[in-house]
Amino acid sequence: MNPPILERDPSDPRKKEINPLLKLALELGPLLVFFFANARGGWLVERFPALAAFGGPIFIATALFMIATAIALAVSWSLTRTLPMMPLVSGVVVFVFGGLTLWLQDDVFIKMKPTIINTLFGAVLLGGLWFGKSLLGYVFDSAFSLDAEGWRKLTLRWGLFFLFLAIVNEIVWRSFSTDTWVAFKVWGIMPITILFTFSQMPLIMRHSLDEKLQKK
Repeated sequence: MNPPILERDPSDPRKKEINPLLKLALELGPLLVFFFANARGGWLVERFPALAAFGGPIFIATALFMIATAIALAVSWSLTRTLPMMPLVSGVVVFVFGGLTLWLQDDVFIKMKPTIINTLFGAVLLGGLWFGKSLLGYVFDSAFSLDAEGWRKLTLRWGLFFLFLAIVNEIVWRSFSTDTWVAFKVWGIMPITILFTFSQMPLIMRHSLDEKLQKK
């Protein structure tokens, strides 16, 4: 039987793990490339004139974002011979909306990308709960293990949080300049997500299987 292309179930002992810091770098790297390219688009064109063919800074950033995303997925594949579920879904949306952005020279498509991704993730998580299954383990499988009630509660909260991020993205890109949106995407969404993650620690501690095993 051929090995699966997508990452294995979190409970599968055959699943290969990536160093957590490397995993974080692969997930955040393309976003940082996007921010840098948008902020220093003119500087990049001076040193690499071929980039001018893409258009203004936001379009150069979009092209490099797509390339960085492809590289991150390729590295994940080379290390585990599987593709991580959520980065893959995000990557597909990046390629589709990034391609439309460059083709039509309209940055609306890349600005809508976070809305589409967060809405999709939120719908998938909440939809999974509707069918009695938590899919959040694909995100946090290497970080901790929870009992069934803990996964249900955490999945509900993350599902609603993703929908919240989608709404926030719509408000920001429709109400402010492109540079403000890019800055908020990198330096606003990330702190909000980190704060939300830490706010869930009491729930995680209450339902942690590791904690329960230590008390026995």
